Amino acid sequence: MTVSTHSPEPGIAVVTVDAPPVNALSVKGWFALASAVTDAGRDPATHVVVLRAEGRGFNAGVDIKEIQRDPGYGALISANEGCAAAFSAVYDCAVPVIAAVQGFCLGGGVGLVGNADVVVASEDATFGLPEVDRGALGAATHLARLVPQHLMRALYYTASTITAAQLHHHGSVYAVVPREELDETALGVARQIAAKDTRVIRAAKQAINGIDVQPVHRSYRFEQGFTFELNLAGVSDGARQEFLDGKGK
Repeated sequence: MTVSTHSPEPGIAVVTVDAPPVNALSVKGWFALASAVTDAGRDPATHVVVLRAEGRGFNAGVDIKEIQRDPGYGALISANEGCAAAFSAVYDCAVPVIAAVQGFCLGGGVGLVGNADVVVASEDATFGLPEVDRGALGAATHLARLVPQHLMRALYYTASTITAAQLHHHGSVYAVVPREELDETALGVARQIAAKDTRVIRAAKQAINGIDVQPVHRSYRFEQGFTFELNLAGVSDGARQEFLDGKGK
């Protein structure tokens, strides 16, 4: 698993996740991603961050196998903390973050995208929260930033997915393009932002976060509390094992 950062053009930092086979991140992966995004934003030379991934899909959430291997709750707690750190890093990044999404964007992927400033997606991109099928809860906070309230509830309860085109209709995805054009489209938006006075853009990021009606940090951690309760009750282990036995990764 690698999280790497490079600067293809002045002012633009590209953070890439590459965790085969499906970009389901381990605890270390979530914290590495959080550090990479935070560090990129702190660099005065960075005017905008592009968050992207290699492989078939953008992100498949947490590494369920890592949690199941732990006989206690240490891995679960650390995964909760790692996700919260990564989502917060995107939201609190000192400069705008553009998420470039291809293929599947599930669970924690929705947490990242929901906290991004701009989302561009390939035509084959789909977004969803399979949490209820895994005996967990979380990222409804972030899905609610992508779709209206009642649609969010329907998607959440049914663990259904929604397409990039549908999210474009709701205004939460800025552009939908063929997969081969995804990176260049994200860079095109990044260039427009990078060309602005970074002092103004950085102030704008703080200002927009300051008037946000959604308390993303608190509400997500509130959701995670119910995940821990389900684990204490013994509900989640069976659901996760059923997923691994039936589908695997």
